[in-house]
Amino acid sequence: MTQTFTIIAAMDQNRGLGKDNSIPWRLKEDMVWFKAHTSTVFTEGAQNMCIMGRKTWESLPESFRPLPDRLNVVVSRNADYNLPEGVLLAASLEEALSLADNAELHIEHTFVIGGGQLYQEAIQHDRLERLILTTIWETFDCDCFFPEFNNEAFVGTYASNCYSKSLNYSFKTFQRR
Repeated sequence: MTQTFTIIAAMDQNRGLGKDNSIPWRLKEDMVWFKAHTSTVFTEGAQNMCIMGRKTWESLPESFRPLPDRLNVVVSRNADYNLPEGVLLAASLEEALSLADNAELHIEHTFVIGGGQLYQEAIQHDRLERLILTTIWETFDCDCFFPEFNNEAFVGTYASNCYSKSLNYSFKTFQRR
Protein backbone atom coordinates (compact mmCIF):
# COMPACT_ATOMS: atom_id res chain seq x y z
CA MET A 1 0.00 0.00 0.00
CA THR A 2 1.31 3.46 -0.87
CA GLN A 3 1.50 5.69 2.18
CA THR A 4 0.73 9.38 2.17
CA PHE A 5 2.70 11.67 4.46
CA THR A 6 2.42 14.79 6.58
CA ILE A 7 4.79 17.74 6.79
CA ILE A 8 5.17 19.11 10.31
CA ALA A 9 7.08 22.36 10.86
CA ALA A 10 7.45 25.40 13.10
CA MET A 11 8.35 28.75 11.57
CA ASP A 12 8.31 32.45 12.24
CA GLN A 13 5.89 34.84 10.52
CA ASN A 14 8.29 35.14 7.56
CA ARG A 15 8.51 31.32 7.18
CA GLY A 16 11.93 31.28 8.93
CA LEU A 17 12.84 27.83 10.24
CA GLY A 18 16.21 28.45 11.83
CA LYS A 19 19.72 29.81 11.60
CA ASP A 20 23.06 28.04 11.66
CA ASN A 21 21.30 24.68 12.02
CA SER A 22 19.42 25.63 15.19
CA ILE A 23 15.99 26.97 16.10
CA PRO A 24 16.15 30.62 17.27
CA TRP A 25 13.20 30.37 19.68
CA ARG A 26 12.26 28.18 22.63
CA LEU A 27 8.63 27.11 22.70
CA LYS A 28 7.96 24.14 24.96
CA GLU A 29 4.32 23.97 23.85
CA ASP A 30 5.41 23.37 20.26
CA MET A 31 7.74 20.55 21.33
CA VAL A 32 4.82 18.90 23.17
CA TRP A 33 2.60 19.38 20.07
CA PHE A 34 5.31 17.92 17.81
CA LYS A 35 5.89 14.87 20.02
CA ALA A 36 2.16 14.18 20.40
CA HIS A 37 1.59 14.24 16.64
CA THR A 38 4.67 12.33 15.57
CA SER A 39 4.67 9.59 18.22
CA THR A 40 0.97 8.78 18.82
CA VAL A 41 -0.29 5.64 17.09
CA PHE A 42 -3.75 4.10 17.20
CA THR A 43 -2.93 0.61 15.95
CA GLU A 44 -1.31 -1.90 18.28
CA GLY A 45 2.14 -2.86 17.05
CA ALA A 46 2.37 0.11 14.69
CA GLN A 47 4.87 2.97 14.74
CA ASN A 48 5.20 6.35 13.09
CA MET A 49 8.09 7.34 10.86
CA CYS A 50 9.93 10.67 11.00
CA ILE A 51 11.90 11.52 7.88
CA MET A 52 14.53 14.22 8.26
CA GLY A 53 17.52 15.57 6.41
CA ARG A 54 21.05 15.07 7.72
CA LYS A 55 21.32 18.64 9.01
CA THR A 56 18.07 18.29 10.94
CA TRP A 57 19.34 15.02 12.44
CA GLU A 58 22.58 16.72 13.47
CA SER A 59 20.66 19.67 14.96
CA LEU A 60 18.80 17.42 17.40
CA PRO A 61 20.41 17.38 20.85
CA GLU A 62 22.24 14.07 21.30
CA SER A 63 20.00 13.24 24.26
CA PHE A 64 17.00 13.28 21.87
CA ARG A 65 18.64 11.25 19.08
CA PRO A 66 17.03 9.16 17.86
CA LEU A 67 13.59 10.59 18.52
CA PRO A 68 12.02 8.02 20.86
CA ASP A 69 8.91 5.99 19.98
CA ARG A 70 9.30 6.74 16.26
CA LEU A 71 11.24 5.17 13.41
CA ASN A 72 13.86 7.77 12.47
CA VAL A 73 14.94 7.97 8.81
CA VAL A 74 17.76 10.30 7.80
CA VAL A 75 18.05 11.43 4.19
CA SER A 76 21.63 11.91 3.05
CA ARG A 77 23.46 11.50 -0.26
CA ASN A 78 26.41 10.09 1.73
CA ALA A 79 25.85 6.32 1.62
CA ASP A 80 28.47 5.89 4.37
CA TYR A 81 26.85 8.34 6.80
CA ASN A 82 27.13 6.73 10.25
CA LEU A 83 23.88 6.38 12.19
CA PRO A 84 23.05 4.53 15.40
CA GLU A 85 21.41 1.13 15.31
CA GLY A 86 17.70 1.34 14.49
CA VAL A 87 17.99 4.61 12.55
CA LEU A 88 17.58 4.11 8.81
CA LEU A 89 19.47 5.91 6.06
CA ALA A 90 17.81 6.87 2.76
CA ALA A 91 19.48 8.46 -0.25
CA SER A 92 16.38 10.51 -1.14
CA LEU A 93 12.89 11.45 -0.01
CA GLU A 94 11.56 8.92 -2.52
CA GLU A 95 13.64 6.14 -0.96
CA ALA A 96 12.51 7.16 2.55
CA LEU A 97 8.87 7.08 1.45
CA SER A 98 9.35 3.61 -0.03
CA LEU A 99 10.49 2.46 3.44
CA ALA A 100 7.15 3.69 4.80
CA ASP A 101 5.43 1.37 2.32
CA ASN A 102 7.25 -1.67 3.74
CA ALA A 103 4.53 -3.65 5.55
CA GLU A 104 7.13 -5.28 7.82
CA LEU A 105 7.86 -1.89 9.45
CA HIS A 106 4.18 -1.40 10.45
CA ILE A 107 4.19 2.36 9.75
CA GLU A 108 0.93 4.08 10.72
CA HIS A 109 1.82 7.70 9.82
CA THR A 110 4.80 9.23 8.08
CA PHE A 111 6.06 12.73 8.90
CA VAL A 112 8.63 14.89 7.12
CA ILE A 113 10.18 17.00 9.90
CA GLY A 114 12.78 19.07 8.04
CA GLY A 115 14.90 20.71 7.02
CA GLY A 116 14.46 23.33 4.39
CA GLN A 117 15.67 21.31 1.39
CA LEU A 118 13.54 18.31 2.32
CA TYR A 119 10.48 20.53 2.89
CA GLN A 120 11.05 22.07 -0.55
CA GLU A 121 10.95 18.65 -2.18
CA ALA A 122 8.12 17.31 0.01
CA ILE A 123 5.75 20.28 -0.48
CA GLN A 124 5.55 19.44 -4.19
CA HIS A 125 5.18 15.68 -3.76
CA ASP A 126 1.94 14.03 -4.88
CA ARG A 127 1.85 11.83 -1.74
CA LEU A 128 1.72 14.87 0.58
CA GLU A 129 -1.63 14.70 2.36
CA ARG A 130 -1.39 17.16 5.24
CA LEU A 131 0.54 20.11 6.66
CA ILE A 132 0.78 20.68 10.42
CA LEU A 133 2.29 24.13 10.89
CA THR A 134 3.19 26.15 13.95
CA THR A 135 3.65 29.86 13.26
CA ILE A 136 5.46 32.00 15.82
CA TRP A 137 4.11 35.53 15.31
CA GLU A 138 7.47 37.26 15.42
CA THR A 139 10.44 37.61 13.10
CA PHE A 140 13.76 35.94 13.85
CA ASP A 141 17.13 36.05 12.14
CA CYS A 142 16.92 32.95 9.94
CA ASP A 143 18.92 31.49 7.07
CA CYS A 144 16.57 28.57 6.33
CA PHE A 145 12.94 29.02 5.28
CA PHE A 146 9.79 26.95 4.81
CA PRO A 147 8.79 26.95 1.14
CA GLU A 148 5.78 28.81 -0.13
CA PHE A 149 2.97 26.51 -1.15
CA ASN A 150 -0.24 26.71 -3.14
CA ASN A 151 -2.87 27.56 -0.53
CA GLU A 152 -5.62 26.62 -2.98
CA ALA A 153 -4.38 23.01 -2.99
CA PHE A 154 -5.13 22.73 0.73
CA VAL A 155 -8.04 23.44 3.03
CA GLY A 156 -7.55 24.47 6.63
CA THR A 157 -9.02 21.88 9.00
CA TYR A 158 -7.78 23.16 12.38
CA ALA A 159 -6.50 26.44 13.77
CA SER A 160 -5.72 27.55 17.30
CA ASN A 161 -4.16 30.84 18.41
CA CYS A 162 -2.04 30.45 21.53
CA TYR A 163 0.07 32.54 23.87
CA SER A 164 3.04 31.61 26.01
CA LYS A 165 4.89 33.82 28.47
CA SER A 166 7.00 35.29 25.70
CA LEU A 167 5.58 34.30 22.31
CA ASN A 168 2.29 34.41 20.42
CA TYR A 169 1.89 31.45 18.09
CA SER A 170 -0.70 29.41 16.25
CA PHE A 171 -1.19 25.80 15.30
CA LYS A 172 -2.76 25.17 11.90
CA THR A 173 -3.52 21.98 10.00
CA PHE A 174 -4.16 21.87 6.27
CA GLN A 175 -5.53 18.91 4.32
CA ARG A 176 -4.92 18.42 0.60
CA ARG A 177 -8.15 19.05 -1.33
